[in-house]
Amino acid sequence: MSTPRSHRQLVVINVVGLTYDMIGDNTPNIQRLMNDGFGAPMQTVLPAVTCTVQASMLTGKLPSDTGIVANGWYFRDLAEVMFWKQSNHLIEGEKVFETAKRLDPSHTTAKMFWWYNMYSSADWSVTPRPSYPADGRKVMDIYSAPTFLRSELQQKYGKFPLFNFWGPTADIKSSTWIADASVDVLNAQDPSLTLVYLPHLDYNLQRLGPNDAAIAQDIRDVDREAGKLIDAACSKGAEVVVLSEYGITQVSTPVHINRSLREAGLLVARMEPLGWETLDCGASAAFAVADHQVAHIYVNDKTQLENIRRLVQSLDGVDVVLDRQQQVAAGLNHSRSGDLVAVSDSNAWFTYYFWLDDAVAPDYARTVDIHRKPGYDPVELFVDPEIRFPKLKVAARLAQKLSGFRYYMDLIGLEASIVKGSHGRLPHPDRMGAEAPVFVCSNKQIERDITAIDVRDLILELQFGGSAT
Repeated sequence: MSTPRSHRQLVVINVVGLTYDMIGDNTPNIQRLMNDGFGAPMQTVLPAVTCTVQASMLTGKLPSDTGIVANGWYFRDLAEVMFWKQSNHLIEGEKVFETAKRLDPSHTTAKMFWWYNMYSSADWSVTPRPSYPADGRKVMDIYSAPTFLRSELQQKYGKFPLFNFWGPTADIKSSTWIADASVDVLNAQDPSLTLVYLPHLDYNLQRLGPNDAAIAQDIRDVDREAGKLIDAACSKGAEVVVLSEYGITQVSTPVHINRSLREAGLLVARMEPLGWETLDCGASAAFAVADHQVAHIYVNDKTQLENIRRLVQSLDGVDVVLDRQQQVAAGLNHSRSGDLVAVSDSNAWFTYYFWLDDAVAPDYARTVDIHRKPGYDPVELFVDPEIRFPKLKVAARLAQKLSGFRYYMDLIGLEASIVKGSHGRLPHPDRMGAEAPVFVCSNKQIERDITAIDVRDLILELQFGGSAT
């Protein structure tokens, strides 16, 4: 029986969308950390999206081994697309906190809003988990393990501001809540490893694009919240890592890949009784699951595979279409992946839109509905600019809600060109500082070239020393 190994405390802060070029005058807290240790751009994995990158960082494996090929994918046995599922069982491979527990049974982990946060072996977990009553409401709430954290944290800091976590009102309030709750857990529970997710930069980087001058204030705001965690960690003598999953690039070209597949007679939409269309995945010869700048194309009629590849490759805004063999080289060949994987140009991104007439767009298209949409929809970050008096419409909908009536929060537009920032493709080698995620560490001794799949081993090295596995 091996002897347990002692470990050092570590706090890992995931500042979504942060790049090396953003660190400077607007980030005094992160800059101070980098000055004491080191910082550098970090190569990521394909697709460079939240769930995929986090799974690779926690396992040290590529998507072909973790099975997390996107934020959502087509579940072939159910013939359904599902996004933003939360079970930790979906990640294939040993996670870093499981390895750490094996090295030292006294090792503990707090997982604060990192994804796939339910039913993991982490000692403390907190993640968004709204309640959906039968009357159609969405009620703000969180999931926690142990369960006492749910009530304890919300009694101290108020209900988790779910509507500031995603949607048109997403802003710094959600990151502030997460930072405060994470400092609380760090001090009260004293975990060996604390993983914290701060989403704030993601919002306006997609709304406005990284070139907008307003982004400077967002950087200052999220640095302030990261600073709370850095200070709390340093006061305990812990090591600190600040990292991100991806950088966001300026975009101007939405690619309606499913509309092209439908116009070619490959995608089937079902007309529902109330007059809108839904995507019929199981009946379609081919359809795409769009996720930012990457789209998994599932081909039910394999005789059409090469024709579909040529069709998608010919679309404006498409950079490359990977077949199965090319997916092997990209580290993306898994049974959950599409038969083809399309990657957009750097200034483009993929919509999930499959209808050809907005008059028959599905009812969920004009709402914030991350689970029913068969693809990622950044347009959910905006109130439809065609609504003349949006505050009045919101007030009317809330009045329906407060009166106990069913209500339809149809505030989202259908014009995809409103989105100005996206991510998912690999950063250009000559623009790593602006396009790649970043790795900043308090300990200069581990400085080296770093990729996302190195993060797992670096966490172990920071906690256990040089040869931890």
